[in-house]
Amino acid sequence: MSVAIVTGSSGLIGSETTRFLHDKGMHVVGIDNNMRKYFFGEDGSVEWNTKKLTASLKNFTHVDADIRDFDGMRKIFARYGKDLQLVVHTAAQPSHDWAAREPFTDFSINAGGTLNVLECLRQEAPGAVLIFTSTNKVYGDTPNRLPLVEKDRRWEVDQKHPFFKHGIDETMSIDQSKHSVFGVNKAAADLLVQEYGVNFGLKTACFRGGCLTGPAHSAAELHGFLAYLVKCAVTGRPYTIYGYKGKQVRDNIHSSDLVSAFWHYFNNPRPGAVYNMGGSRHSNCSVLEAADMVAELSGRKLNYTISDQARTGDHIWWISDVRKFQKDYPGWQFKYSIKDILQEIVAAAQERMGSQ
Repeated sequence: MSVAIVTGSSGLIGSETTRFLHDKGMHVVGIDNNMRKYFFGEDGSVEWNTKKLTASLKNFTHVDADIRDFDGMRKIFARYGKDLQLVVHTAAQPSHDWAAREPFTDFSINAGGTLNVLECLRQEAPGAVLIFTSTNKVYGDTPNRLPLVEKDRRWEVDQKHPFFKHGIDETMSIDQSKHSVFGVNKAAADLLVQEYGVNFGLKTACFRGGCLTGPAHSAAELHGFLAYLVKCAVTGRPYTIYGYKGKQVRDNIHSSDLVSAFWHYFNNPRPGAVYNMGGSRHSNCSVLEAADMVAELSGRKLNYTISDQARTGDHIWWISDVRKFQKDYPGWQFKYSIKDILQEIVAAAQERMGSQ
């Protein structure tokens, strides 16, 4: 049986990937040590998801390991050797704000941990495919220099700009901009993944995600915007919107649509590939628009305040141009709209938190 390793296997994308690959007949080795609980407290804990995966998937092996431990990681890779066909690297410290608190920890996980995974792949399973969940934060605040127009409930890019119709493509520079510590460390990892593809010939790809979301998200205030907004609405918890009058725009892609894209890449890999990947014009909203939709779907109005202080390196307007990926993999397409996504998250939140 072919083997896949998924790092961060109990998180949103990791668990979606684990289930998908298991359904495809692969034995999945999930590496997760619940660092999200350390980052975000009980809100971020993924222990519930680890138990769920272990109980429901026959050909799943959970390993409590830290990607910062090179020797430990190498033993895992060596155990499966030539049977290892795919590595999906989703493990990360995912928050701007948290990274500023502990820069060394963030670097050791996001940059150092990624280097460990790459080197384990090169030494133990160089024929396997590696998919890395990068981020649009590698572009820093460059998107904020676009000609933006303020609307009633959102910001938009000027209609005359080339990015208006389809969104931001991979030609945008990651240089000469203000990043968060998180963005810098993910950029280092992103470049390493590319380098191991173009220099060493490994089958690696970077998927620079916008807002990745879905019902399995263990959202917290510092990470998981859409799912945390829903959690606050369902439970009556107050929600703070940071900066830009609440009109900042995010494209949201369902974890299922993203993992489907991973599968297309796995079956026809292009070494060192880079793709912007998000909801594109197909699925996007401002924070205010999201609050309106959640109130309609849940029957509960979000109790929010708007802070004048924006988060470091945060984007005013981000919509991903996914046409490069669609050109390389024309069989892939979106299944979930923004409303579909929110309906699932609201239903899951209501079930998990005992709300009607």
